[in-house]
Amino acid sequence: MTVPFKKMHGLGNDFVVIDARTRSPGLSEAAIRAIADRRRGVGFDQLFVLEPPRNGGDVFMRIYNADGSEVSSCGNGTRCVASLIMAEAGSQRAVVETRAGSLDCRAAEDGLVTVDMGPARLDWRDIPVAAPVDTLELPVAVDGLSSPVGVGVGNPHAVFFVEDAEAVALDRLGPVLEHHPFFPERANIEVVHLIAPDRLRMRVWERGVGITQACGTGACATAVAAARRGLAGRRVEVVLDGGSLFIEWTEDNRILMTGPVATSFTGELAEALVGGAA
Repeated sequence: MTVPFKKMHGLGNDFVVIDARTRSPGLSEAAIRAIADRRRGVGFDQLFVLEPPRNGGDVFMRIYNADGSEVSSCGNGTRCVASLIMAEAGSQRAVVETRAGSLDCRAAEDGLVTVDMGPARLDWRDIPVAAPVDTLELPVAVDGLSSPVGVGVGNPHAVFFVEDAEAVALDRLGPVLEHHPFFPERANIEVVHLIAPDRLRMRVWERGVGITQACGTGACATAVAAARRGLAGRRVEVVLDGGSLFIEWTEDNRILMTGPVATSFTGELAEALVGGAA
C-alpha cells in the first residue's frame, strides 16, 4: 500500500501532510519515525494526519513529532493545513480542529495566512509545570539560562530572555531543558533577545524534534512572554531562523499569528515506510 502525501513548510519548519479523511493509513510510532528519517524516509519536523471534523469545523488535524509522539498544537502547521482546506473549498476562511481546540484561520494579504491560536495559558496548571509558581519567572536554571517565562499555547513553552540568542548553545542545552523535571510534559525551549520594542529574535528547541527553523507556537509564546515582561508591546515581529512571523496578543487574550506557507512537493509513501521499516 502506498500513501499519498504533501511536503509543506512554514519558514522552513517542515511537515508531511497525509489526508486520511476517506482512508486511514493507521501509522504506528515506528512508521512515523521511519518517515521522519531525513536519509531513508522523507524527513519532517511534524507529520499531520487529516481526519473528518468532529466539532463543526472543516478538518481535524492530528499532529505527530519526528520521534513519533503525538502533540496537541502546531502553529506553522495549522497555517499550512488551513491553506490546503481554503484552496479546496475556494474559501478565505477555515476552521482547523486540533486536540488543543478549534482554530479559526483566514487568508491574509500577500499569500499569508492568519491563525487565531486561542488564549495564552498563563496559570501554572495550564502550561503545565510541576509546582504552583508565578509563571512570569519559573525557577528553572541550567548553565547560564535562568528564570524563563512559562506560556501554554496548546503545548508548554519556556521562554528565556538573553543578551544574544545566537550565542546560546541550544543544541546542548535544549534537550536538557526539554526534559527538566519542572516540565511534566516536557517543554519547547525558546531563547530570545530584543532587537527593538516591536521586533524579537528567537531560536527554538522543539520537544520531540530538536532545533527547527521556525515554531509558530514558540513565536506566540515569545510575544506573550515579552509583553508580560514589559519588553515589547502586543504586536511584534518574531525573527526566526527561517524568517519572520507576525504576532498580536489581543486585549481579550487571543493570540493571532500571521505568516507564509509553501508546498515543496507531493509524492507517495512506499509500503516499507508505511509499515515502519527503517
